[in-house]
Amino acid sequence: MNAGRPELVTIGEVMGLLGARETGPLREGSTLRLGLAGAEATVAIGLTRLGHRAAWVGRVGSDAVGTVLLDTLRGEGVDVSAARLDPDRPTGLMLRESRTADRVRISYYRKGLAGSRLGPDDVEPRLVAGARVLHLTGITPALSASALEAVRLAARTARASGTLVSFDLNYRSLLWSKDRAAEVFTELLAETDVVFAGLEEAALVAPAPVPGPPASGPERGAAGDGPACAARALRALGPVEAVVKLGPDGAFALSAEGEHRQPALPVTSVDPVGAGDAFVAGYLSALLDGEDVPGRLRRGAVCGAFSVSSEGEWRGLPRREELDLLGSGDISR
Repeated sequence: MNAGRPELVTIGEVMGLLGARETGPLREGSTLRLGLAGAEATVAIGLTRLGHRAAWVGRVGSDAVGTVLLDTLRGEGVDVSAARLDPDRPTGLMLRESRTADRVRISYYRKGLAGSRLGPDDVEPRLVAGARVLHLTGITPALSASALEAVRLAARTARASGTLVSFDLNYRSLLWSKDRAAEVFTELLAETDVVFAGLEEAALVAPAPVPGPPASGPERGAAGDGPACAARALRALGPVEAVVKLGPDGAFALSAEGEHRQPALPVTSVDPVGAGDAFVAGYLSALLDGEDVPGRLRRGAVCGAFSVSSEGEWRGLPRREELDLLGSGDISR
């Protein structure tokens, strides 16, 4: 990573990922591979691979898994100087089981562990204020009351210092109720500049979309008017830019520049886990590069395509010199 202050700072949880090497139910003697999982960490890695300076703030246990995770982030060029080692709680784990060839079963072991002990004291105001972008997700404030306070402090610090706040709703039903999530999301959206959400996530905070003229032509697309309505509703809550992630239907963005739709790139899907975070990494990379909204959407779609074409949450993320690769004739579709 290039020397200097991080361009992007993200605050959240990172876990050890234990992934089954074989398809089928886990049994005695099953082989597991240790890796890294975490939405914020994936975004940070995505940014560094694209040539940006990124820092991750969070807690891991002072155990072997925590050491591996921090070493992995350092190896990808992510600044972890503000990360904390928790001597009292172990690092959380995510167990990924390929139950069938196309069905993945995931179990989390995180409650009360190191990542959930994130608190306001872990937030370094100068680090946040010195960055161009603070990226947050809806996962971290759901982990604990102290983690919520850390996110609140980071968002307020960024707003006060002119740092752009990016917020991916990333709702997780296993962590909290829809009502509680909607309450916290609405609060954080008031401090947000750029919001990312799926249609169902947007409906949590905007169940009655702001009406508008029906889209037509290329702006309508396969997903109809839903994305435009959702984006308008999200913007009404505070953000100046709303991006609706549509999975295989691409993405839709609404900003002061207008409405823009980006189709997904036609690639063979291997593993959809982490594709949304890869999209966010690409979008924010292009934003840092000064690209307009269509350019941001395009880079987000490219990164998402790389992600779904590879196994794992972040291993397939592209490097800057690979961004044009999916447009060449050398890729099998």
